Amino acid sequence: MMDLPHDYSIHASAKPAGMVAVSAPHLKLIESAPPKEFGGPGDQWSPEDFLVGAVADCFILSFRAIAAASKFEWIDLKCTATGKLDKVERAIQFTEMSISAVLTVPAGTDETRAQRLLEKAEQACFITNSLKAPSHLHATIVVG
Repeated sequence: MMDLPHDYSIHASAKPAGMVAVSAPHLKLIESAPPKEFGGPGDQWSPEDFLVGAVADCFILSFRAIAAASKFEWIDLKCTATGKLDKVERAIQFTEMSISAVLTVPAGTDETRAQRLLEKAEQACFITNSLKAPSHLHATIVVG
């Protein structure tokens, strides 16, 4: 791992209607749209999907790193993350993230240890650890 802090820069652009193009250097362009719950088509990735997907992805990558460091053998990990979006006071925000994980291990594996490593992965996931972080807007208006 490289020394911290790490910086991530994502670019998004859109016209008054249609998809939002989300890109980053050396990555494939992704198109997104509002989810059907917000009047979108429901057949494209949305910011809400990205966030919940990041939770699932980070959980699995955290487990992979912890298992490797612990010399723990495993076969397969399947994870479903679910996020609940709700209104709190006057702001819409995610109020709950739930991770359902199914870990397949070889015969003879210490299941208590496997459970402990899954719990460590949940605690180590820096995406879920960051969800209530403050955000800062740096806006530029271009007329034309």
